[in-house]
Amino acid sequence: MSLVSVGDSFTEGVGDPYPDGTFRGWADRLAEHLADHLGEIRYANLAVRGKLMRQIVTDQIPPTLELAPDLVTLSAGGNDLLRPGGDPERMARILDLTVGRLRAAGSQVVLFTGVNIATGYMRGTIGLFARHYMNIRAIADKYGCYLVDQWSMEVLTDARAWDADRLHMSPEGHRRLALRTAEVLGVPVAERWDEPWPEQEPLSWARARKEDLAWVRESLGPWIGRRLTGRSSGDTVTAKRPELTVLTKDR
Repeated sequence: MSLVSVGDSFTEGVGDPYPDGTFRGWADRLAEHLADHLGEIRYANLAVRGKLMRQIVTDQIPPTLELAPDLVTLSAGGNDLLRPGGDPERMARILDLTVGRLRAAGSQVVLFTGVNIATGYMRGTIGLFARHYMNIRAIADKYGCYLVDQWSMEVLTDARAWDADRLHMSPEGHRRLALRTAEVLGVPVAERWDEPWPEQEPLSWARARKEDLAWVRESLGPWIGRRLTGRSSGDTVTAKRPELTVLTKDR
């Protein structure tokens, strides 16, 4: 079978680095699960960090249609909603048309809701994101898509599921999501995505504040700087797997 993954940093795998500094992420991990199950697949990943929905649709969907994969994973819209003027209903119209094109071309499609994080800096935007996720659910129902509902994955609300930047998942978060996506697709895996986290000592107030300051300095500040100057973290990044390549059980 063939799999193409499209989207932004979520699908590129930011937060889950390989030793060479490129990113693995849940999509690569999912492809590995599929290869283990089937013996061999062909896999491409066109996702690029920082991309808005219109950029994903314009730049990644045409080559995806040319590749004519059996399965497409599609996640888009998070970056739009982190910017002023993000409109879930406008995004839903774009996503509806895009999923319709993929399904008409014969590809099965996997869609994703996001994680239910209503604390910290996300607190003021969670309602906007929830509207977007409800629209995604409706589109998945309309076109008979697979839906990975991260909203119900309580294990992903643990801080250990997230990278130090608090925006991208950690390697463990990506690992658990890959397992859940495989489960949704009916692919057997040997591990549980919902394994409870080990008990840990609560952070002291002083340690928590120190980590908050480090986050502002190293992650939030640079992110705001890019927004103010119209730059994106993906401006100089290209797709890590632009063509369908063979992935085997033995890698």
